[in-house]
Amino acid sequence: MLQLLYYLIHLIQPLIIPICFFCAWALTILVAWSMWTAARDSVMTAQQMHQIPCSNCQYFTNDYRLKCTVRPSIANTEEAINCMDYQPTTNPMLY
Repeated sequence: MLQLLYYLIHLIQPLIIPICFFCAWALTILVAWSMWTAARDSVMTAQQMHQIPCSNCQYFTNDYRLKCTVRPSIANTEEAINCMDYQPTTNPMLY
């Protein structure tokens, strides 16, 4: 039994280094690819979220209980990008 195990160890030993080398590089490439994909997706999401005009609307209250007085259900969501009730905030110092 021990002779068989000794024989298997000497048979597999030359293959361990290339297998470990390949696995280490494969893992490194997978981690880098995953980080690149996560960064790309987060940039795309951030660009889309910056199109939401709610914070510059005169109906936006900036209160967590009632975000918008006209359409509170879609305030600060992607549905608010083309909101029909959007009115830009006017400067109160002009009046």
